[in-house]
Amino acid sequence: MTAHFPERALTRVTTSPRTMFNTAMTGVAFACGALALLPLFAVLSYVLIQGFSSLNFSIFTELPPPPLRGQGGFGNAILGTLLMVGIGALISIPVGVIAAIYLTEFSSGKLARWIRFATNVLSGVPSIIAGVFAYGVVVLALVKLNLGSYSAIGGGFALSILMLPIIVRTTDEALQLVSQDLRQASVGLGATNFQTVIQVVLPAALPAIVTGTTLAIARAAGETAPLLFTALFSSFWPDSLFKPTASLAVLVFNFAISPYKNWQALAWAASLILVLMVLVTSIIARWATRQKA
Repeated sequence: MTAHFPERALTRVTTSPRTMFNTAMTGVAFACGALALLPLFAVLSYVLIQGFSSLNFSIFTELPPPPLRGQGGFGNAILGTLLMVGIGALISIPVGVIAAIYLTEFSSGKLARWIRFATNVLSGVPSIIAGVFAYGVVVLALVKLNLGSYSAIGGGFALSILMLPIIVRTTDEALQLVSQDLRQASVGLGATNFQTVIQVVLPAALPAIVTGTTLAIARAAGETAPLLFTALFSSFWPDSLFKPTASLAVLVFNFAISPYKNWQALAWAASLILVLMVLVTSIIARWATRQKA
């Protein structure tokens, strides 16, 4: 026997309490989303307006000028930033990925929980603490060995400490999302655990790993406090990994608080370049993820 329902039961009644509540909550969610994006757009628009007014080709090829002079740039800071972020990536990416593989594929449950807990704690450590630690481990060691003091090596080491927990956490989560059926199928075909991880699990998780690595690089590129303790600053082109090295973040910190107009203009231009570097890195990561998918 077929049941008959009144036709009005399937129509949307705009005056019903449930519909009105749903509409109100949708509006509240949209407003909260707009408020969350408002600070981002405000910061980006202000940096774009101030930075583009000071942007010219000489900032990429020249050194910071003396006070009250209009010419000059910060090409050494761009090169120093790329150098120290590269050193940090060379240290943290292999260590972080291998540590995450161990956590997901080979460690026991109790040990893995402790390592994940330590990684979460490390990710919450203030960046200035990482700078103090790198100062004690690298800078003072270089002084004792008569190899220098503040250097790009120290700056890269400090940045690697900040990048490491992000890479470990994102890689660990990416590997856990890989289906167990893929692992079982690989083992069933005669592959070893090592072959399964290298040829099956890692390629499947690679897009998420690239995204996590990009987030780590973006955070490291904008850090200032660790570099004040390790790399300091220099007004010259970097010619050695064991000498003080300029960076965009420290240049912005030094020049923005100076009373000189030409240095303040360079600080805004450097802020814009730093934002664009992070944006380009994110776009490359999304492109790589799309190509892999």
